[in-house]
Amino acid sequence: MRIPLPLALLLLLVPGRARPLGQEATDQVVRTIDERERNSGDWKALVYMEAKEKDKTDVVYELVVYRRDKEQKLVFLFLEPRTEAGKGYLRIEKNLWFYDPRVGRWERRTERERIGGTDTRRGDLDESRLSEEFAARWEADEKLGKYDVHRILLTARPGVDVAFPSVRLWVDQATGNVLKRQELALSGRLMRTAYYPRWKKVHSESKKADVWYAEEMRFYDEVEKANQTLVLVKSIDLRPLDPNLFTKAWLESKSR
Repeated sequence: MRIPLPLALLLLLVPGRARPLGQEATDQVVRTIDERERNSGDWKALVYMEAKEKDKTDVVYELVVYRRDKEQKLVFLFLEPRTEAGKGYLRIEKNLWFYDPRVGRWERRTERERIGGTDTRRGDLDESRLSEEFAARWEADEKLGKYDVHRILLTARPGVDVAFPSVRLWVDQATGNVLKRQELALSGRLMRTAYYPRWKKVHSESKKADVWYAEEMRFYDEVEKANQTLVLVKSIDLRPLDPNLFTKAWLESKSR
């Protein structure tokens, strides 16, 4: 007579079944994402964006992104096309402001703001603060194409202003890079899907370590299905920036 295997051992023998990732380990995965992308000093990036919308001509944008992560300050300055040149965004004291030089007026915007009318949001080009803004829950270990990934659900912490209240991540187990991201409305409806096919790293003197960034990002609007945006980070400079750069006066001066 054969003795039945213990239930726990039987579960381990089921093909494709993974042991759940504990809460501490799940939180560490998310903290590692933040830490790998964080720079303790300043950040300047030249960014190319190509936006596609239904029944509209494709629009190509070029902008410069300035960050001071330690103080959570951020500036976007549009260079191209000519109709957008001089427009910009300023994040200071947790408020996001938009400036249009044609009318000379500042307007406060929410985290849902579509940067330049594309499918890009402020958080896509800012420092990663997932562990501060969301609580994490492991959902599964699975395959995403050829990659072994952790699938993790993030839920916005109370009182935190984020673009979407729920975010689902597919994190490469080997590298810790986010490969796919889905953002959901409060109702659970899927609003946007993002893919990150290429990552690069650059050494930071201020951090004394490497900083990782997504060199290529692809965003797909899940409501307006024809809308999508390609983002390419063309160059990175981590040298210190002028403190006056993170002001309304500086951004206004660039359009004169």
